Amino acid sequence: MTDVHSCHPMPFGTRILDDGRVNFRLWAPGAQRVELCLQGAAPEFRLHMAAEDDGWFGITTELASSGFYYQYLINGTHYVPDPASRYQPWDVHGSSQVVDPSAYRWQDHGWQAGPWEDTVIYELHVGAFSPEGTFAGVKNRLDHLVDLGVTAIQLMPVAEFAGQRNWGYDGVLPFAPDSSYGTPDDLKDLIAAAHGKGLMVFNDVVYNHFGPEGNYLRQYAPNFFTHRFLTPWGDAFNFSGSRWVRQYFIHNALYWLEEYHFDGLRLDAVHAIFDDNSPGILEELAETVRQWPGFDRQVYLMLENDNNAPQYLRHDPAHPRRFFDAQWNDDLHHALHVLLTGETFGYYRDYGQQPMRHLGRCLTEGFAYQGEKSAYRQGRPRGKPSSDLPPTAFISFLQNHDMVGNRPLGERITDLSIPEAVRAATALLLLAPFPPLLFMGQEWACSSPFPYFVDFPEELAEQVAAGRRREFSGFPAFADDEVLSQMPLPGAPQTFQSAKLFWEEIELPHHRHWLEFHRELLRIRKREIIPRIGNLGGGQAGFRLLGDRAIHVRWRLNDGSVLLLNANLGREPISLDHPPEGQILYASAGDLQDEFRLGRLSPWSVLIYLEEPQS
Repeated sequence: MTDVHSCHPMPFGTRILDDGRVNFRLWAPGAQRVELCLQGAAPEFRLHMAAEDDGWFGITTELASSGFYYQYLINGTHYVPDPASRYQPWDVHGSSQVVDPSAYRWQDHGWQAGPWEDTVIYELHVGAFSPEGTFAGVKNRLDHLVDLGVTAIQLMPVAEFAGQRNWGYDGVLPFAPDSSYGTPDDLKDLIAAAHGKGLMVFNDVVYNHFGPEGNYLRQYAPNFFTHRFLTPWGDAFNFSGSRWVRQYFIHNALYWLEEYHFDGLRLDAVHAIFDDNSPGILEELAETVRQWPGFDRQVYLMLENDNNAPQYLRHDPAHPRRFFDAQWNDDLHHALHVLLTGETFGYYRDYGQQPMRHLGRCLTEGFAYQGEKSAYRQGRPRGKPSSDLPPTAFISFLQNHDMVGNRPLGERITDLSIPEAVRAATALLLLAPFPPLLFMGQEWACSSPFPYFVDFPEELAEQVAAGRRREFSGFPAFADDEVLSQMPLPGAPQTFQSAKLFWEEIELPHHRHWLEFHRELLRIRKREIIPRIGNLGGGQAGFRLLGDRAIHVRWRLNDGSVLLLNANLGREPISLDHPPEGQILYASAGDLQDEFRLGRLSPWSVLIYLEEPQS
């Protein structure tokens, strides 16, 4: 590999010029006067910023350089950080720091992300993943992930949030890696090290809201937001009415991909993004990403979208760059969760009647809801047909941060179901032709919960805790006062500490067994499944129910072979109408293969086998 420097030029924030001077620009259409305040010595040095067209203020000065601290003073009364700050060493209310991104010497110039069909994602929270809780702590554990067999790390959001602990979805300065995790160079070191070990790195970005603490944009750019649309977190971003709001987030995507060499982005909750323009902000972002950093290297874009909108996942010949690679498939998770736990409250309500039929549709067509009415959503139709899309467009999972953490106690699936059931679902997850995702610690049945945690001022933290109690009290399963009284307080330091992975337990026989189980399944996937799923089209799969709790699924693969699944996700044995023929890739237990050949499925058993193409 050869040295390379990376810097993404932006129309806002700071830019170090060739002659050493620094250019500062702020979009502040609601301000009458803006001053640049250079800090770090007493007294601070204030410089008047010139008003420019379209609400911009700017200045170029030789008095600042890399490492300088600065804030903007709005109308002589309010100090604010740079909304495009590259680093906030003293959290969201403190000074921003000038960073020279070209100073970092990358060593991954020859790196290229692998094909999408190779992808096995490992989602982790930087603060809870390692004892250190830092980018360097993640870097120190990369060998574990390589040995496990995953091919991509997905970081929960790392943009600067208020306080020292947060899930990341309360970020307010989306260009600054959170200072509690380390410096910008520490994050670059992690990514470079991961690339050196053959691992892709994805970033989770939040373009639907800012957190409730530390966002100052309303003071000088109130039209960054609009009252026309409401999100669960307040007013929506004004994507329809402002070019610069659109550019702010498009440049953010380009920034992470170019300046930090991320291999892809996962866009959080895009169903809470509203835009009347054509193309919409999602389409414009995807097209711009593929036209620039994605032009000469592989870049992947993923969505979380409760609307089940398959149009974002289709390749349009008229707009060949305007697409996303895949979407998190909540439907598949929900159907599996109902089958494993019997829970039917909240969004699981929509899957309670025929969970196996919903699962079969997910396994063969992508979404379970493709226009059907959703009882959980007051009878509104949800989704559109998705059967034409390939399996690789749907990221599948048994756990993720939401499905674990959005419970009062943050329990993992191994706390909610019996081991045989979880093993069966895990085999299905890792050997089906969908990109699978594991949540940190899942591979060894980690005993640590993952509760919701924040580090807000006391009054705001109490409001957050009260809001979560109200939310959970609406579910019969959690309405009991005793359950709610056990819910850890989001703002308590010990709540965050409880979420940290307990790495020492890997050496215990029970957890070691789970780890080896995941490793073996991923070895089978790499050897037998991945070579056969590149360039798969849609409409190549079908399923039959073998009862209320059992299913037979067929997928035709790219070499003409057929991958078959027989699964019994129930407590009673069943008989197969056609005993399997072909190469068995996985059976729930080695001594059950004869039973499978005789056409029987034991409780909580899975058989996955391969029929070679006809000559």
